[in-house]
Amino acid sequence: MGKRVFLSLGSNQGNRVANLQWALGRLPGAGVRVERISSFYRTEPVDFLPQAWFINCVAEAETDLMPLQLLSAVETIEREIGRRAGPRFGPRRLDIDILFYENVIVRLTKLTIPHPRLPERRFVLIPLAELAPRLRHPGSQRTVLEMLAETPDTSQVIRLKETVHPCEEQ
Repeated sequence: MGKRVFLSLGSNQGNRVANLQWALGRLPGAGVRVERISSFYRTEPVDFLPQAWFINCVAEAETDLMPLQLLSAVETIEREIGRRAGPRFGPRRLDIDILFYENVIVRLTKLTIPHPRLPERRFVLIPLAELAPRLRHPGSQRTVLEMLAETPDTSQVIRLKETVHPCEEQ
């Protein structure tokens, strides 16, 4: 039985929706079985403001990969679509972050799970709340809804009209 994970996906370069759909379609081949996908959201940039707005979503999935293997898998998908090193929080064709891996806490130089900025990011909390509002952070024990209510982030997060996800096309 696989481990339950939540991934955040975002794009603000090129065809942002198509980039996310492409990445979601690539996850199964990388060992990540997508179970559910949130709505897509148009989101205001935070931290590095002079850039285009993002399209973001959250995927709930199962995987047999260990955390560092999962990180390697999502980084490979990012590179395949053409992601290159750039300014931190800057523009990108694709960004995939591991939000949760079961109820595990990972603190390594290369990887921190749960994602360390999760409580400060409406563009992650809103789509995550759509999928798992009562999911508890294994460190703080706060639910996603509690984190959303308490976040200092006031950036705009606007739900897009229905989007067909690659896993729903079958």
